[in-house]
Amino acid sequence: MRKENISLKGIKFLASYNKNLFPLLALQSIFGSISPYFYIWMSAEIVTALYEVRGKQEIYLLVVITLLGSLFVHVMSAFLGRVVDTQRKIWENNETAAFNKKVLSLDYDKMESTEIRDHRRKIIDNSQINNFGSMRLMFCVQQGMNQLANIVFSAILFLEMFVTMLTAGFQLVGLLLVIALVIMVVGNILFNSHAQQKKGTYWNEVGAFMLEENRLARGTPQEHAGKDVRLYKQSDIFVEHNKWFAKKHFEVFSKANMKVFGADIPGVGIRFVIQVCSFLLVCYYCVLQIFPIGSVIKYVGYLGGLINNIEGIFQTIASAKNNEQYLKVYLDFFEIKNDMYQGSLSVEKRSDKKFDIEFKNVSFKYPGSDTWALKNVSLDLQVGQKLAVVGMNGSGKTTFIKLLCRLYDPCEGEIIMNDFNVRKYDYRQYLDLFSVVFQDYKLLSMSLGNNVSTSGTWDTAKAEKYLHEVGFGERYESLPNKLDTSIYKDFDSEGVELSGGEAQKVALARALYKEAPFIILDEPTAALDPIAEAEIYSKFDEIVGDKTAIYISHRLSSCRFCDKIAVFDKGEIVQVGTHEELLKDEQGKYYELWNAQAQYYVEEKEPA
Repeated sequence: MRKENISLKGIKFLASYNKNLFPLLALQSIFGSISPYFYIWMSAEIVTALYEVRGKQEIYLLVVITLLGSLFVHVMSAFLGRVVDTQRKIWENNETAAFNKKVLSLDYDKMESTEIRDHRRKIIDNSQINNFGSMRLMFCVQQGMNQLANIVFSAILFLEMFVTMLTAGFQLVGLLLVIALVIMVVGNILFNSHAQQKKGTYWNEVGAFMLEENRLARGTPQEHAGKDVRLYKQSDIFVEHNKWFAKKHFEVFSKANMKVFGADIPGVGIRFVIQVCSFLLVCYYCVLQIFPIGSVIKYVGYLGGLINNIEGIFQTIASAKNNEQYLKVYLDFFEIKNDMYQGSLSVEKRSDKKFDIEFKNVSFKYPGSDTWALKNVSLDLQVGQKLAVVGMNGSGKTTFIKLLCRLYDPCEGEIIMNDFNVRKYDYRQYLDLFSVVFQDYKLLSMSLGNNVSTSGTWDTAKAEKYLHEVGFGERYESLPNKLDTSIYKDFDSEGVELSGGEAQKVALARALYKEAPFIILDEPTAALDPIAEAEIYSKFDEIVGDKTAIYISHRLSSCRFCDKIAVFDKGEIVQVGTHEELLKDEQGKYYELWNAQAQYYVEEKEPA
């Protein structure tokens, strides 16, 4: 089976982003190329007419045709340029949207995969270094179209010249000059193709160095690290690194430029000889009066254009070939397949929210890890129940939630909902059962309404209700545009900056707005003090009502109101019970954790 050419595959792929762009680019190339040839042709005709002392009317007519023709071609070129610019923007937006859509459509385990993240980073880095990848291919396509159009127009006029030469009869000098031109052009094409590959190698070396520069830039502290930078004088470290990279940057680029210059020198010499031969050939036939005097302008220009563009198109092909290693990285990303089973069983819509879930001997280890994050976990979640999940860092609490929400599937065991393995349910419908506020939740730099509703539209009364219920009411009333107020200033200078506590409340309101049967809080209030956290959990418990709720917290005092507490330790559930039941077991993990925290809240009595 014949292997598909990467560049051709890339062209088909990129053309799908905007089917209008490539035909318009071709049309633009035609009008952009015809302009200089038309002008040279007409100039040659005018010079010939003046030399032959033709009538004034004929000369004036040639001038008028030249001016009107040039005006028409320039107007069309300008018009097409505007249209192409618009279509190119559409193409760029569609390409970005397609890339983001692919990222967001990946299974969650792939989103967290180091290999996939490195793959994405390579694509971005390649595009920032000499526009390798999709942008370089687009440049080659447009350049190739321009060169092909120029070759066609030059070849038509070269054919006219060649026919005129043949009609005039055999001329030894002319024949020798033509043979010399052909040999030098073919030799220069072969030489330039080899030189282009060498130059590609040089620039690849520069690209590899620039990748390191980009990584340094990503490591440079941003605004949020300003306090650390000042207190620990971290700026000195980055200044020294930047000095070293600036010196290295100059050395690498200077070396590459010298190599490229050296590779180009023979080609420059050959092209000069080709131009001399072209000029001598045309002048020779003009002296013999086989060509009119204006042909010196016309044929020399056409010959030069034909030769340069033939060489240029081979260079463009070599550039596209060199780009294929980067283009393949881009195309391979879109071919990453999702392997999580999507299920087909519809999730029953129940007004009583009766969705009982049970973990049966569930074990899980993250891809690429030999350590079990969860081991033989068995637990049932009953409708309307309030469950607290507690344990030390790394005990498996968040992993438990990820499996519950089917961000991952168990390696062993199964999760059952209403008598069926959750894998059998339609994946999207199953996800709709959960409202989760993770510890590392994110708000978007969009309007408050967009953030609460997670949609382009929202129910104002409903959004305001939940914002007030989570304690955001006072801040909400102070906002200038209420739900239309932009959060953060990334895209709106009038946007508002929210404190950590305010942002957490918006995230809580977002979870409530979804009105899912399951509400899960995965330590979203860890940045708050214990009293504020307990108040939020208490208030949130009232709001949740008859929904099934799961609370994850380091601070055990915040979970006392729960119906059941599951204690995780080293990936296993070591205890299950109420707060009072668990405290009775003085040898248990919960008792240990409770007393370790309680000592910080018990006021020591001063000695009498």
